[in-house]
Amino acid sequence: MMRFMLLFSRQGKLRLQKWYTPTAERDKKKMVRELMQVVLARKPKMCSFLEWRDLKIVYKRYASLYFCCVVEEQDNELITLEIIHRFVELLDKYFGSVCELDIIFNFEKAYFILDEFLMGGEIQDTSKKSVLKAIEQADLLQEEDESPRSVLEEMGLA
Repeated sequence: MMRFMLLFSRQGKLRLQKWYTPTAERDKKKMVRELMQVVLARKPKMCSFLEWRDLKIVYKRYASLYFCCVVEEQDNELITLEIIHRFVELLDKYFGSVCELDIIFNFEKAYFILDEFLMGGEIQDTSKKSVLKAIEQADLLQEEDESPRSVLEEMGLA
């Protein structure tokens, strides 16, 4: 099971974090800082898997962002790498060609996409089409909810 997922920049700025196990805030901050130091210190040609504490770190760099998952020791690293890649594909499909600014300014959408794809640290849906369809439906509901309505429409007379 995945313990948590982090997205951070090459400069060490945390862009997104999702925790799947209860962890104290103080411990979270310490773990994030330590993990970023370990990953950012690695050379580009080094392996994307490493053991850390009693867990495994699986990470992949896309442009200026590091997508990093921390999983239990018995979990498959290649499946975790594929989860990261699928999440990036979903972000790409939704935002066009996703970049760090998309994550910064639309973080709620990035979290929503992640929640549609992963639940409790496990894959909820493997189909990109069904995940994107659910996201589009949620967007339509949000647009419908935010659009101004006349008094007659609210009363059902229009």
